[in-house]
Amino acid sequence: MVSNTNRRETGRLTDSPNRLVAAVFGVVYLLVGLLGFVVTGFDKFAATDDKESLLGFQLNPLHNIVHLLIGALLLTAAMRTISVAKGANSLVGAVYLVVGIIGLFILDSSANILSLNGADNVLHLASALVLLGTALSQDKGIARGDVPGVPGI
Repeated sequence: MVSNTNRRETGRLTDSPNRLVAAVFGVVYLLVGLLGFVVTGFDKFAATDDKESLLGFQLNPLHNIVHLLIGALLLTAAMRTISVAKGANSLVGAVYLVVGIIGLFILDSSANILSLNGADNVLHLASALVLLGTALSQDKGIARGDVPGVPGI
């Protein structure tokens, strides 16, 4: 087994857990964003009381756009370097942690512009756990600008 500090970047997603997780989550969130528009259309952009849902997850067009942006960010990061994927996983994981916690308190308020419900909160907290867990526990030898396996660069 190759240790994290000796891992070389070959351009494959399997170079690191961070690249693979970013790619998988990126594709999933892009698909969810696109499917969300099939359900919601483009009206009631930031509706807080709209009952449009996809598999129990409440949606509105703004929520769909956020999913598309998150998915694009993660997928783009996965295609870059390990350190970029690790950074994106950390950033998105931290944001989802905050959104998951805030979502618990705004479900029945006018501040709920993403049309969140309990299922969304669970998904956001689970996504945060996986993304942050991967970013913080994997690829520990990777630092910003490092080229793994090449000393002195």
